[in-house]
Amino acid sequence: MSEGADTQETARGPMDIRAVMNALPHRYPMLLIDRVVSMELSKSIHAVKAVSVNEPFFQGHFPSRPIMPGVLIVEAIAQAAGILAVESLGLAGTGKLVYFMGIEGAKFRNPIEPGCLIDFHIELTQVRGAICKFSGKAMVDGKLCAEAHCVAMIADPPSD
Repeated sequence: MSEGADTQETARGPMDIRAVMNALPHRYPMLLIDRVVSMELSKSIHAVKAVSVNEPFFQGHFPSRPIMPGVLIVEAIAQAAGILAVESLGLAGTGKLVYFMGIEGAKFRNPIEPGCLIDFHIELTQVRGAICKFSGKAMVDGKLCAEAHCVAMIADPPSD
């Protein structure tokens, strides 16, 4: 974490959906994090998503064998990283946004199907000014399903 980020609190307990929605601007159907299990500010987060057959993307991906699209798994990794960033920087509820800037090394190992509980494990690897880098994994039942490195920028929302 950057110098000057002075905080007494380093760990956070569970966050319910209301706290998640306070940290992120996303809403249904694009809100892909249901709960935060634990978080060590400026270091890591463990968040989860319960995948339901009622998710809108399953109607077309694929009707005969529903699997969660990889791009949405990466988006969920980025959302968990966004929660870690705004909470670590004390920005939850301020209106600041975390803009996804880039992704590297995305790999998909196992499909994610309806009925799965996805565990997202994200580490904050670097902070330089308003730019943050993260390393994330999506796991189901302890099995690696996807991983990616992402870069994000903290910024003000666009003016109207």
